[in-house]
Amino acid sequence: MNTEMVISLAEKGVYTTIIVCAPLLLLALGIGLAVSIFQATTQIQEQTLAFVPKIVAVLVGMIFFGPWMLERLISYTLDIFTNLTRFVG
Repeated sequence: MNTEMVISLAEKGVYTTIIVCAPLLLLALGIGLAVSIFQATTQIQEQTLAFVPKIVAVLVGMIFFGPWMLERLISYTLDIFTNLTRFVG
C-alpha cells in the first residue's frame, strides 16, 4: 500500500463523512438562525430556547435523511471491505 492509496482512502472517508453529516448540520444551522432572528426581534434572552427546536429538527432530519445516510455509509463500508485485499497486500 503506497501513499497515494492512503491519501485516496482518507480523502474518500472525509468526503463521505461530510456528505453524510451535511444535511443535518445545514438543518440545525437554518433552524438556529431562524430562532436567533426570532429572539433578536422579540428581545427574548432565553438561552435554552434555541436548543429545543434544533434538537427536534435534527431528529426529524434523521428520520427523513436516515435511509439515505445509511445507504451512503453501507456503500462506503462495502467498498472498503471489497478492496481490503488491495489495501493490505
